[in-house]
Amino acid sequence: VTIDSITINGDSKFESHIKLESPEMLYLFLDRGQTKSIDNSLPFFAEPGKIKIETSLKHFFADAKITGSSNHDLWMKFDSLNSKFRDQNLVIMEKRLKNELKPNPITTDSIEKAYKNLLTRKYRYTAHFAVTNANKEIAPYLALSEIADINTIYLDTIQKSMTPEVAKSKYGKMLNEYVKERKALEVQK
Repeated sequence: VTIDSITINGDSKFESHIKLESPEMLYLFLDRGQTKSIDNSLPFFAEPGKIKIETSLKHFFADAKITGSSNHDLWMKFDSLNSKFRDQNLVIMEKRLKNELKPNPITTDSIEKAYKNLLTRKYRYTAHFAVTNANKEIAPYLALSEIADINTIYLDTIQKSMTPEVAKSKYGKMLNEYVKERKALEVQK
């Protein structure tokens, strides 16, 4: 869903006045026209108030400096470690592909064990990060976007850790509803 669209032709400075009820993840997209660049999308955790985004056309994502959002600062901190989990996952995927060329049951078991271990660590880290930062809207956002299929006990812990203000935010309401639905499904089983 496009919230705002701005054409920049010459002067690269612009302002956008988006009304946010509560902090939420937004994306700034750059349409370069005829380019094959993959550096065209800039995610940021927006908050009501003034946020400053500075970047360059050449390295739109890589050069970005975003200030004015404490949720964004936390998201950057989370993403820094989460990128290590992604890198480790790529190594495991590479091993899986190599193993498919010359299947070995022992190697297959080892790879699956490594993957489950990585996934467990990632989920625990994310749940801990969310509980530790339950006074910010990033907590329910991470629960929904990164670990939605985690055991309901963990989601329930994150939900109960949220401050009343966070519980009333966009992602807080979404997490409350999601936990309610998951619990209802578990009762039906």
